[in-house]
Amino acid sequence: MLCRLATLLLLLALATPSLADHHEGSEKEKPTAEKADKQDDGKEQADDDEPERSVTTGSVTIDGQLIEYVATAGKLVQKDDSLDEKAEVFFTAYTVGTKDEEGEPISDPDRPITFCFNGGPGSASLWLHLGMLGPKRVKLPDDASFPAPPYGVVENPYSMLDVTDLVMIDPVSTGYSRPAEGEKKSQFHGLNEDVKSVAQFVHDYVTEYGRWRSPKFVLGESYGGIRGAALADELQDRYRMYLNGVVFISAVFDFSTLHFAPNNDLPYLLFMPGYAATAWRHGALDEELQGKSLEEVIALAEEFAYGDYADALLQGAAMPEAKREEVTQELSRLTGLSVEYLQACDLRVSMWRFSKELLRDQNLLIGRFDSRYTGPDKNRSGDSMGYDPSGTAMTGLFSAAMNAYLKEELEYEDERVYEVFGSVHPWSYKSHQNRYVTTAERLREAMTANPSLEVFAACGYYDLATPAFAMKHTRDHALLRKDLRNRFTIDFYEAGHMMYIHEPSHVKLRDDLVEWYKRATP
Repeated sequence: MLCRLATLLLLLALATPSLADHHEGSEKEKPTAEKADKQDDGKEQADDDEPERSVTTGSVTIDGQLIEYVATAGKLVQKDDSLDEKAEVFFTAYTVGTKDEEGEPISDPDRPITFCFNGGPGSASLWLHLGMLGPKRVKLPDDASFPAPPYGVVENPYSMLDVTDLVMIDPVSTGYSRPAEGEKKSQFHGLNEDVKSVAQFVHDYVTEYGRWRSPKFVLGESYGGIRGAALADELQDRYRMYLNGVVFISAVFDFSTLHFAPNNDLPYLLFMPGYAATAWRHGALDEELQGKSLEEVIALAEEFAYGDYADALLQGAAMPEAKREEVTQELSRLTGLSVEYLQACDLRVSMWRFSKELLRDQNLLIGRFDSRYTGPDKNRSGDSMGYDPSGTAMTGLFSAAMNAYLKEELEYEDERVYEVFGSVHPWSYKSHQNRYVTTAERLREAMTANPSLEVFAACGYYDLATPAFAMKHTRDHALLRKDLRNRFTIDFYEAGHMMYIHEPSHVKLRDDLVEWYKRATP
């Protein structure tokens, strides 16, 4: 996404999917005397209190072309209709061009612009920023080994900056973003609350920097799918701002596809092809399957998942014993797990059980975010992971690199901690009380109202946090009309949740997105 580190890391992907919380955001505190004074003084005084932004220049070579850009790192003050401050939202924007005489960026108002965020909820945007999109990136070994500190950044030749300007958003309580003094953070910590805040940021940024004419995109990773799907609809409904496209990176926008529960068989089906891919990667399948390509193994697993495996879970004890034994044998062949273990689990294997069991004889755990990674298990008993080997390989690297990059290259300093994983819980799902959280319907509504809205989803075969098959299932069940599905592109990569840390996958991802942006941009 357990020990404290792995628990924090789960925020990168998503909070453990569950039925909607019953928590409601607390009411906003009454304005203090100081805030009342600011109201009386009017907008001029508020402008004097605007936080400073650091504006620097740089260049990067992408696809053989030298791209000169302006980087703006700072905070945008978020206000309500009475112009009372609600929050300061930290962002880093990259615009192709130069600075004017006052040191402000000169940008092309007709150039595409993409607003980007990670997931959690509670994660800052450093992963997409320094992993995939920005002009600088961290470098991880392609063999899924654990990199040793210290860490830094290198030039990113696979940045999307030659195609689109980029704005990296840290939602309230992440990065350097914070509620204003006297404002309760709970008003930002919830499905709808978060979407409204991020939508307002997009509106305010577009207005302040004169980008209403630009083709506009949003790009979200992991829980950023829940946010991004709803954001497209919110921008249309609240601000009459129509997007050209939405990009999902290893995303989820229907928690019913992820939440393992006794009364929900769907995730067991949708994770199973990922188990097959992982077992193939680690040489745990029989000789016949190991001799096939990864794509061939996944195709067999998906066919089995929607066929006999789905029948077995649906029928339960009603399935004839001989047929159930046949299904168990095939499930064992495709996942590398023993028949005895599958029988003990009643054919239902959660992700953490799979991680613990596949290489138990070697005392190794399988990574959740990226199942190419393995790590030593503290013991061979039980079915709890304890930690995520893929998560520990990334967290320290990205955190150190981001803190150094902000100060040394973007020349931005803040006395507060850059919150890689902010404290945002309890997170309110009031609108989805007593049902699984989904924003798939809002995405369908946005695509229906805006026939120019294109969608791109990137999925990693080795992602056991938000599996690829779950995204295909969500698309095919949310978008029943063929014309909508035709505007929803899915591509797949031989990597995990953050497929961009695997350089061959990063190259393919950039190539796929370049072509998609051409189609989505008028």
